[in-house]
Amino acid sequence: MGRGRQKAKHTKVARELKYFSPDTNYSELERELTAKKNSGDDSETWAEYADKYNNDKYNTDED
Repeated sequence: MGRGRQKAKHTKVARELKYFSPDTNYSELERELTAKKNSGDDSETWAEYADKYNNDKYNTDED
C-alpha cells in the first residue's frame, strides 16, 4: 500500500523540478565569469610547483 503513495510523492517532486525556472541574474553571472577569466597569469604558480616538486629521481635529462 505504501508504494502508491511513494510513487505519487516522487512524481510530484519530479514535476516540480521539471517546471521550476529560477530567476537568473545574467549581469551577476557575467561579472562572475569575467572575473575568473581575467584573474591573472598562472605561469608563476606553475613555476612554483615545478621548483617545489622538481626531483632528480624522475629527471631523465643528463647533461
